[in-house]
Formats: sequence, C-alpha cells, structure tokens
Amino acid sequence: MSEIRSSNTKFVSSIAACAIFSLSLSGCKHEAVAAAPPQAMPVKVASVTLSPVPASDTYVSTIKGRRSATMQPQVEGNLTRIFVKSGDVVKAGQPLMQIDPLKQSAAVQSQQGTQAQKKALYDYDKIQVERQRKLYEAGVVSRDAFDQATQAFENSKADYEANAALTITQQQQLGYFQIRAPFSGVVGDVPVHVGDFVSTTTVLTTVDENVDLEAYIYIPTERAAEVRTGLQVDIVDSDGNILTKSKVNFLSPQVDNGLQSILAKAPIPRGAKGLRTEQLVKARVTWNTNPAPVVPILAVTRIGGQSFVFVAAQKDGKYAAHQVPVSLGEPVGNNYPVLKGLNPDDKVIISGLQFLQDGVPVQPLA
Repeated sequence: MSEIRSSNTKFVSSIAACAIFSLSLSGCKHEAVAAAPPQAMPVKVASVTLSPVPASDTYVSTIKGRRSATMQPQVEGNLTRIFVKSGDVVKAGQPLMQIDPLKQSAAVQSQQGTQAQKKALYDYDKIQVERQRKLYEAGVVSRDAFDQATQAFENSKADYEANAALTITQQQQLGYFQIRAPFSGVVGDVPVHVGDFVSTTTVLTTVDENVDLEAYIYIPTERAAEVRTGLQVDIVDSDGNILTKSKVNFLSPQVDNGLQSILAKAPIPRGAKGLRTEQLVKARVTWNTNPAPVVPILAVTRIGGQSFVFVAAQKDGKYAAHQVPVSLGEPVGNNYPVLKGLNPDDKVIISGLQFLQDGVPVQPLA
C-alpha cells in the first residue's frame, strides 16, 4: 500500500515540474515580444530657414510731455482755497488754488492811497506852473519864480509816475496769490491742503498736456557709432506687446556724465493709448536687419532656464529625435531667431514634444 502512495506522489511531482517548465517557456516568449524595437512616432517638422531678423536692444525709457509744468507759488502765505483735484482737466488760465491775499490787498490799497496823494500834488503843480508861466510872460513875476514852479511840477510828475508804477507792481503781485493753469492739461497729484503755509519752494501740483509726448531713451556710449536719427523704435509693455512705433528724431550732442549715455528722443504719435507723462516703458531700438536662421516658437521647450529644440536627425535611413540646446534672440512674430545651436536645413520637430525623449525613433511628416 505504501508503494502505491509513493508512486502517486512521484507522478504528481512530475506533472508539477512539467507545468512550471511550460510557464517558464511562456514567460520567455513574452519577454522576446517586449524586446521588439519600438515603432517610429510620426511628427511634424519644419526646416530651419533664413529670414530677415532685426538686430535690436531694449532700454528703459521715460515718456515725457513737451508741455509739463510744476506749479510752485511766487509768494508766501496760507492756502485758503483749492479749486481742483487730481485728474481734473483744466483750461489755460483756470484758477487752481488761492493763497490768502489779505495782507497784499491791504498793501495795494495803501499804495493806491499814496498814489492818489501824489496825483493831487501833481495836478496842483501842473496848474501852478501854467499860472506862473502866464504871470512871467505878463511881467508880474520873476524868472526865478517861474523856474521854481517848473521844478516843483517836474518833481511831482516824476514822483507820481514812479508811484503809479509801484502801484501796478503791487497789483501784479496780488495776482500771484491766485495760482492759474499755464495751459490746458490734466492736474496731477495735489499734495497740499487748505490751511497749509506754502512758500516759493512748495510744490502745489503739476499740469501735464498729455499730447505731443516723447520717449526719452538713454543709449550707452558703446553704441555711439551706431546710433543715429531715423532708427526704428518700438515702445513695448512688460509683456513685449508693441504699444506704438516711432523713430529717433533727436540725439543729444553731449554725453550724460552720470549715466555715460546719449539721450535719444522718439516722438509718440498722437492717439497712442496707454501712455502717460513720466511713465516708464521699454524702448526697443532696431540697429539693422540681417538674414538669420529662425524656428517656430512652438518648437522651443525650456528646462532649467535653458532653451531646447528637438531635431529629427537621420542615421542609416532612419530618423530619431535629438534634443539640442539653442541660444535664441527676441521673438519676431511667431518665430525665434537662432543665435547658436542649429544649422540651416535642420529639421526641427514642432509636434508631439511632450512625448519625445532624446533618441526616440520618429517619422517626419511631409
């Protein structure tokens, strides 16, 4: 009986060994299938071509108006009224602020009273000299009496005229107690308040005419040999969008010692939106335009601040993706100019970039 059980055990063991061997063979077949070479991934490509690319530099620029005034009083005193607020549009001659004029008004009235006295004496001496002239001609008075009357008249006349001029000066001085807009424009910040004591050094506000604007661009002296009037200037925002186009129309004959730069000006066309006086913008100055290799913006990927493109590189009649580091210039339309890293006619991959790795087989599509 024990022999029968032993035989059955050997039989079962043999069957199990065969099953394990069969599974091993099946696993080997699966591994052989997985090791088959991957199929080439179809991708769109674009050949690197030469296109006109502008050589340019971007500088920080300040927008300034040709007519901009900082309002400071010509007299001292306390502010009694402020007629405007920041952002108001004013016309030329419109009152902006009032400084207490009482003291000056009293001075004008006193001067007018003095002038009236001088005028009365002048009128009396004028009548007197005419009377003495007639008496002298009739032989009633001496020449000396007539000369004295004439001298008194000339003195009173000069005194009256000088006093009249002083009255006009005092009246003009009274006009300085009211601050008026020098031209039509927009009121800027108003840092003062009613009741403040102001002097000739106090900034009351500004008035800016937000037309006829200019971009002030300070160009380094290293570019002195290249800068000239007529250069193309693009005013761009922080995102690189062009706000308006212009050209250099003025170059300073002097170098700014502090900045070691040359001031260039470019007029801002009327109607340009989003630009205001004293606004800081970027001015892109184009020096020249030359042919250069370009690639589509969609073909560029960035890793750790470095720009890369995938190139479909051919070897033994087959193509594989090859990742190439590149140096790029400022974008021109939908393309990047390539400064370094690619050659003309290289086939740059522009689709399926998220699935690519270096060395992956690809099939360029026509």
